[in-house]
Amino acid sequence: MLVESINCGSRRLGLAHFSAIDVAPADFITLAAAAGFSAVGLRLNPAFPGAPSYELKPGSAVANEVKRRLEGEGIEVYDIEFVVVGQDFQPHALLPVLEAAANIGAKRVSVCGDDAETGRFTNNLAALSDLAASLGLSIDLENMGWRSVATFQDSVRAIQKVARPNACVLVDALHFYRNGGVTEDLVPALDVVRSVQLCDIRGSRPATPEEMVKEARSGRFAPGEGELPLIDFVRAVSKVATFSVEVPMAGGVEPGEHASHLFAATKRILDLADQPSIVTR
Repeated sequence: MLVESINCGSRRLGLAHFSAIDVAPADFITLAAAAGFSAVGLRLNPAFPGAPSYELKPGSAVANEVKRRLEGEGIEVYDIEFVVVGQDFQPHALLPVLEAAANIGAKRVSVCGDDAETGRFTNNLAALSDLAASLGLSIDLENMGWRSVATFQDSVRAIQKVARPNACVLVDALHFYRNGGVTEDLVPALDVVRSVQLCDIRGSRPATPEEMVKEARSGRFAPGEGELPLIDFVRAVSKVATFSVEVPMAGGVEPGEHASHLFAATKRILDLADQPSIVTR
């Protein structure tokens, strides 16, 4: 069970590593705790060749320091990322990463799908789910507009085909709304939604895959500072989902300041979502 943050009432709120990816895991834990978060996500696998990630081999000094910081700060690792299930994906090649995740107490693994051959993708996702389950981990499939699992509905259908109890869907606010999702789509899929990443966006939808990637990596805003209907979004999923915030740092901002700003902004959205809706006639 995740430690609950006093500042967020009964809600559990995590900080995704991509929000300050240049900060090493142990220091990121300290940073997140100081800002008020009750959990963290850590990037133990590169999202693409050359992307930042951190190796936490069980028994290593860095892994042991991470565990010490987690205990000392009173927070936990909610998930680790990021796994791309593409056409060349080999589930057992990921075993060292999964073992590292289990060693630090992570609960879930974030993945995306990028294989247009549906049968192969489903088989690989099922095999990954089974491998993760053997270590006490669950997986969360996230849609991204430039990949084969592009929409929220794509991710829901894939998880329904996999039909594993530990295979679920992660809903990232940016990817959900930028790729055709509307808030009403969430309720029929709540049986497979377990994790939600919050951020905000402004302006029109990017026109090309390259522009989509750029926005996802450097064009996000703190919750409530953009144009998304985040209060309704939170209300739709609040009974089943654990929340985290993912907003990569802009240039010139100090990591601790950035984390504190994200916590305060997200808390405002969560508090507003907890207030009763006002209906006028």
